[in-house]
Amino acid sequence: MFIISIPPVAFTIGSLTVRWYGIMVALAVIALIAMTLRETKRQGISQDIIYSLFLWGIIGGFVGGRLAHIIDYWHHYMANPGQLLNFAGLALYGAIIGALVAAWIYMRVKKTPFSSLAGIGDAIAVGAPLAQAVGRIGCTINGCCFGKPSPFNSFPGAVIYTARDTIPSQYWEVPLYPTQIYFLLWNLVVFAIIWQFRGRLKPQGSLFFLYLCLYAAGDIGLRFFRVNDPFLFGLHEGQIISSAILVVAVPWLIIRMRKFQSSRHSE
Repeated sequence: MFIISIPPVAFTIGSLTVRWYGIMVALAVIALIAMTLRETKRQGISQDIIYSLFLWGIIGGFVGGRLAHIIDYWHHYMANPGQLLNFAGLALYGAIIGALVAAWIYMRVKKTPFSSLAGIGDAIAVGAPLAQAVGRIGCTINGCCFGKPSPFNSFPGAVIYTARDTIPSQYWEVPLYPTQIYFLLWNLVVFAIIWQFRGRLKPQGSLFFLYLCLYAAGDIGLRFFRVNDPFLFGLHEGQIISSAILVVAVPWLIIRMRKFQSSRHSE
């Protein structure tokens, strides 16, 4: 049995509480920035716009991710309103939407075509799954995004969490599916695939769509092992969003790539 007894709080400085989740999210952001800068430099994209976009994107992503997480666990936060501002959880799709909205606002302010983000999107697609894997380490320690009770009594079939404020008491000391670790491993698989295709998928922006499709496919399956309130048709909110992404992104990716290939052959 794999028992996680590490306290979610790493340390405190006076009234400031620093959680492992926050530390890992900070490391994830650093990893994302480092990989994106590496890729944009390889593509010859100006670094100045990257720093500005990241500043806007981090703020928008954090706000969007937190709001989506609260909506996803609405009943929990209504029963524990004091946790609304503890920043102990973020939802990926909320973060992506928030970052895109922030980027759109920035591009509008700078009067720059939003389509120019295609190359930057491909660069972000390389670092995003790696950053997500780092963030999932924080989820694993914190206990958020925990799994349903597992019929298995050994790792990797189950983990046990000691008492903590991120998990309802009825799940303490109960074997649960280690969904955070499942997501971590899937993120590493996505990273490996994206890394192999970087610079090879055309036109620009295709790699970002591939990243979204791969993550969405894994998200739909893995969320069946998580504790979430049904949102529609018995599916979780995240599964509905992932399904919508696949319905839109897969044909869009195929059409864009075919049009690009056709234009190349006609030249």
